[in-house]
Order: sequence, then C-alpha cells, then structure tokens
Amino acid sequence: MSQAPGAQPSPPSVYHERQRLELCAVHALNNVLQQQLFSQEAADEICKRLAPDSRLNPHRSLLGTGNYDVNVIMAALQGQGLAAVWWDRRRPLSQLVLPRVLGLILNLPSPVSLGLLSLPLRRRHWVALRQVDGVYYNLDSKLRAPEVLGNEDGVRAFLAAALAQGLCEVLLVVTKEVEEKGSWLRAD
Repeated sequence: MSQAPGAQPSPPSVYHERQRLELCAVHALNNVLQQQLFSQEAADEICKRLAPDSRLNPHRSLLGTGNYDVNVIMAALQGQGLAAVWWDRRRPLSQLVLPRVLGLILNLPSPVSLGLLSLPLRRRHWVALRQVDGVYYNLDSKLRAPEVLGNEDGVRAFLAAALAQGLCEVLLVVTKEVEEKGSWLRAD
C-alpha cells in the first residue's frame, strides 16, 4: 500500500526501558536485546549463582536495589547464547566491525544528585547502543526516548567521545561464533 503524498515513513519500533532504582544493567541488557528478557529477580538469581556461599553478594548493591557488576551482564548474555567481548580502548575504532556486533554495552561514570543538588560523587552506569532497521540508537535508560546516533560513523563518533572521557568501558555483544572467530575485529 502506498503512502499519501508528503507522508513520512513511520519510525521503526525501538524497545527502550527507562531507569528504575539501580537497575541500569537490567535495562541495558533488555535494551540491547530489544525485548524484556531480564528482571531484577533474574539478575539476583545470577548473583546467587556467581557467589553461592557469599553472605554479602559482591555482584550487586548491598541494599538490594540493583547496581549489578559486569559479571552479571556477562552471565546473562551467556545464558542467551551470546558473548560479551571487552573492547581494548588502545585499538582504533576503525578496527571495530560493527555489522558483526549485535550491540554494545558501555559502563560510564554518572553524576549523583539528590533532586536539584549535584553531589561530588560518581557512580557507574550501564548504557546500551544498538542498531535497529539500519539506524544506531543510544538506549540509555536515563533518556526519555532512544537517541538516534545514525549510521556507523555516528556510533563511532559517540564511542570516541565516550572513550575520550577516560573512564568508559565498552562491551561488544556478539554471537558465540563471532566471538570464537574474532570476526568483530578488522586487522589493519
């Protein structure tokens, strides 16, 4: 069926969870996978598997509000038949073969505030980047809506800016086959 003259094509449906408690790792997982697969309960179960004999679990907040570490994210992805590969910040981003990467999960410093008051503290925040219908999006759960990054150049520019801040870590979400072959990396 054709569109009316002057009508804009409808934007693709992009799954985007908003921030709740300290569940940014859960939101980043669901956003990068583009569906609700994980919950706080599922993440807590992963924490228990990772440290079954621990009274105070080192993989999450002592308060039980989330703040999950990278081990929880990696175990969650492995449970979906995927892998997380650390990006070596010393490599040029031109070596990243984005078509082989399902998505990216970044760990960024995040300011802490109480209402309008900014505190001199820094926490860590998990953010997902993903391509949907040929367009890359920033799916940060603190954003009201997904932010369009555009094409591969747009996502590389976003990554370069994040890495330039110095405290950013990048995980590539890939299939097991891509991980085993190392085909996410272009040899220059």
